[in-house]
Amino acid sequence: MSTGVPSRPALRTSLIDEIVREGARRMLAAALEAEVNQYIAELAADADETGRRLVVRNGHHRPRTVTTVAGAVEVTAPRVNDKRVDASTGERMRFSSKTLPPWCRKSPKVSEVLPLLYLHGLSSGDFVPALEQFLGSAAGLSPATVTRLTRQWQDDHTAFQQRDLADSDYVYVWADGVHPKVRLGQAHSCVLVLMGVRLDGTKELIALAEGLRESTEALAEVFPTARHQRCWVHKARNVTNALPKSAQPGATKAMQEICNAEDRPHAEKAIEAFAKTYGAKFPKAVAKITDNAEELLAFYDFPAEHWIHLRTTNPIESTFSTVKLRTKVTRGAGSPAAAVAMVFKLVESAQARWRAVTAPHLVALVRAGARFENGHLVERPEESVAA
Repeated sequence: MSTGVPSRPALRTSLIDEIVREGARRMLAAALEAEVNQYIAELAADADETGRRLVVRNGHHRPRTVTTVAGAVEVTAPRVNDKRVDASTGERMRFSSKTLPPWCRKSPKVSEVLPLLYLHGLSSGDFVPALEQFLGSAAGLSPATVTRLTRQWQDDHTAFQQRDLADSDYVYVWADGVHPKVRLGQAHSCVLVLMGVRLDGTKELIALAEGLRESTEALAEVFPTARHQRCWVHKARNVTNALPKSAQPGATKAMQEICNAEDRPHAEKAIEAFAKTYGAKFPKAVAKITDNAEELLAFYDFPAEHWIHLRTTNPIESTFSTVKLRTKVTRGAGSPAAAVAMVFKLVESAQARWRAVTAPHLVALVRAGARFENGHLVERPEESVAA
């Protein structure tokens, strides 16, 4: 009868894994030898006053384990004795391997995997037991790695926010916010995300700022003449929340009749029908539509091909679903700054999945001031100038 906590079972390795690791070890050793031999050969002419070469082999460094995508590989790197002196600094020159730098304990590919695993839900404390299953001894993989990564993400976010946008021309901008919880009592980190469409029709992250209300107020000041289109998904949610459950299915269908109408006149008639049906019993719910009618129907003054993109902030909403899943797993990022940095990296990663706007050639027309009515081009910029 055994007592106590059972020890973690030893990792099982297969013959093929051992063959792969041994092959990786031999190839890395050969690459390091070739690199050193080339370095010494290129400097063979450098000699002191007695004719002795200044750059020669000097045995090997102590063995060290490097974590690679093939697993943990033990490396014994050759050593170089470089007696040359830098004339400008007076310091001894040193050989530094580009294949395996002195500080390297894991390959760049493994380092790239760590933030992805953390961002997509793997706890920092689970790194070692999880990765040992694939990489063998997980030297250099620890919770401290995540701490360093988080600091780097904060620096990356700061640099991103300070970059120059003078040469960037955005035609459409989507703005939405998220409240990831952090472990600071009842505090929240409020994050505003701006996504834009450039003249070539590609979507990209413009800015990610902490603080929702202040940021949206600043947007109105920076872009005072911009048209404002409210998100129909959010609006429909707000309206149904103001209705009893029995009335919600009918109201949802009626709102779909509005936002999917073929043109503005039909949409305005659908709003009138909505107000007539629900206005007497639920005036507050109806007011959420009628009071914002102009901002809800602004998309009709833009190309019909773009309506699917303009009616909602779904491109950001879908990205936020990843953010919410991640912050739910970690139960917070520890501080508002760390939370914003995490959200930034998640959104930056999601950016690769954003697709270009439909009919990107029409984006340039919108930017040039072309006039559209009910989705159709009725006046080109040059026609307006000629008139």
